[in-house]
Amino acid sequence: MTIENIAIDKPKRREVLIRTAAAGLCHSDLHFIEGSYPTPVPIVLGHESAGIVEAVGEDVTYLKPGDHVISCLSMFCGHCEFCLSGHLSICQDPEVKPGPGKSKRLHWKGEHMNQFLNLSSFAEQMVVHEHALVKVREDMPLDLAALIGCSVITGYGAVAHTARIEPGSTVAIFGAGGIGLATINAAAIAGAGRIIAIDKDPFKLELARAFGATDVIDANAGDTVKRIIELTSGGVHYSFECIGLKVTAEQSFSCLRSGGTSTLIGMIPVGTRIELHGVDFLRERRIQGSMMGSNRFRTDMPRLIDFFMQGKLHLKEMISARIKLEEINEGFAAMKTGGIARNVIVFDH
Repeated sequence: MTIENIAIDKPKRREVLIRTAAAGLCHSDLHFIEGSYPTPVPIVLGHESAGIVEAVGEDVTYLKPGDHVISCLSMFCGHCEFCLSGHLSICQDPEVKPGPGKSKRLHWKGEHMNQFLNLSSFAEQMVVHEHALVKVREDMPLDLAALIGCSVITGYGAVAHTARIEPGSTVAIFGAGGIGLATINAAAIAGAGRIIAIDKDPFKLELARAFGATDVIDANAGDTVKRIIELTSGGVHYSFECIGLKVTAEQSFSCLRSGGTSTLIGMIPVGTRIELHGVDFLRERRIQGSMMGSNRFRTDMPRLIDFFMQGKLHLKEMISARIKLEEINEGFAAMKTGGIARNVIVFDH
């Protein structure tokens, strides 16, 4: 990626101009950088962010200049079948969520510049639909609030909304990166009796304990599924795949006890097929997907901030480094080598 000067439109009807305060580096961005998921280019990436409202377009009533906000790619229209039935995260209304290459808010060298997931957070400013934002309390540090915009809401929502785990249940979580740690933390808040974290990175496994894991498994050390089944005397009630790999998706299903549920959170590369044995479904085991934690972010995110203020949600521990925009490529390189949880770009305005 390179740093360029681009032009950004003034906010139009229902749109808001944000001065970006912080943006997290998410593995999802890396998927697009490396081509695992196609997207039109050139493009400004970034989707996990927080900032301050600078200006609003006409008909915006929810926000005003000076408000502190978190962005979320789960824009919602509020009137389609998905929204009216409580499934806002899978709203596809093109008016609020235009498809890749359709948004016309950014320009570079006089030409169209693509907006990533209708946000483009790796920039000093963003113009977004008001339904991509939630207003938050001003005593919440914005560098920590940015994490809630993707990794935290995704992990928390997968536990609270998609899987709806029960207190005292056993849980296995594959991957202890940003989303995995948030899932572990959410499972602890939800009252899970046993939380097993699985990863190959010793640093992340140690961090997983601080976020609420009761057991950790080094995925380098042999048959992961067998060890989970032995630890839990037959398998877990719930599992969560937070990496986006075929092998861990299949393991997340295989480690379930009868009646258990596997939830796939990670972005599995386009074209990848998951293989499961049909007979295993006779034990009433289930596998399901989760889009951004099936969130209702306008209500979820303020609650998550309250959890943080109460000491229940661990955000400070998730940040490995605060970096400048000029260090973004080094930040993504560090993501691939391991030994970190989350790097966050802090904009110096």
